[in-house]
Amino acid sequence: MNLSYTLFPAWLHWLATAGFTLLFIYAVRHGAWRRFGDKELLHVLLGSCVLLLLIWNLKAGIKPGLTFHLLGGTLFMLMYGWEVAFVAISLVLAGNIINGLISWQSFAINALVMGALPVLVTHAVYRLAVWYLPHHFFVYILFNAFFCAGLGMALTVSTASLLLVGFGPYSVGTVMRDYLPYVPLMMFGEGFMTGMLVTGMALMKPHWLVTYDDRRYIAGK
Repeated sequence: MNLSYTLFPAWLHWLATAGFTLLFIYAVRHGAWRRFGDKELLHVLLGSCVLLLLIWNLKAGIKPGLTFHLLGGTLFMLMYGWEVAFVAISLVLAGNIINGLISWQSFAINALVMGALPVLVTHAVYRLAVWYLPHHFFVYILFNAFFCAGLGMALTVSTASLLLVGFGPYSVGTVMRDYLPYVPLMMFGEGFMTGMLVTGMALMKPHWLVTYDDRRYIAGK
């Protein structure tokens, strides 16, 4: 992750910029922004962006592009809905540009891979869970939080790996030897962090989770 501009052809960055722009405009227009008229929720949103920025600075890696850090995409989606989550993660990524951790030219491709992908995957799986799985508290925690967070991490790393092999300087052998063996550890870390935080919020601050409703998951159970 943290995909460098120099690793990919210019046309791929232009394509990513076009996709990001369309998705960002849609998210801004359709996000549930009225919720943040509540100062508490606004402070939670801003505070979570700052916290995620700090978490993204805690990364490990061996070569450019072959790095790991927690994503927070599933957590943000469950807290804010996919539109607000995508905009918020984009702002976090902009903070990384200001800090000099990534170049502005690679903003769009990183926003799509590390932001849009885990957020949209979580949104899709969450909707499927609402439609087809029992409305139970433990289903929400274990499936929507823990499982979706791990899945989002796996898909993000897999997509980054395919890009690095297909367009970047790394061979399949290098990625499989030096990068992919650590994916299960990162999946568990992402799932554990997300599941722990979502459980705490569901019990103590359920109104922080736009996807959670006591009447759906607890009442009458």
